[in-house]
Amino acid sequence: MSQDAKYYRLAGRIFADFSGTIAVPAVLAAVLGKWLDERYGTEPRYLILLLVVALALTAYAVVRKAKNYKTAYERLMNESK
Repeated sequence: MSQDAKYYRLAGRIFADFSGTIAVPAVLAAVLGKWLDERYGTEPRYLILLLVVALALTAYAVVRKAKNYKTAYERLMNESK
């Protein structure tokens, strides 16, 4: 496999991974928060609470994944030398 193909493959993997890491918790928090608020009549308490929790968990996950991808990118750069 060419070096360019390896770069594009890594970039695609990073894009897909980060997209899911950011979108899935936010959507789940919004849906669950809205449902809980409707069920208990506490609008928008649970929605806001769950979105804040999702944001914190997402931030932690993004930082952790960025460190892992940094290592993968550095390994790829060292292969090309």
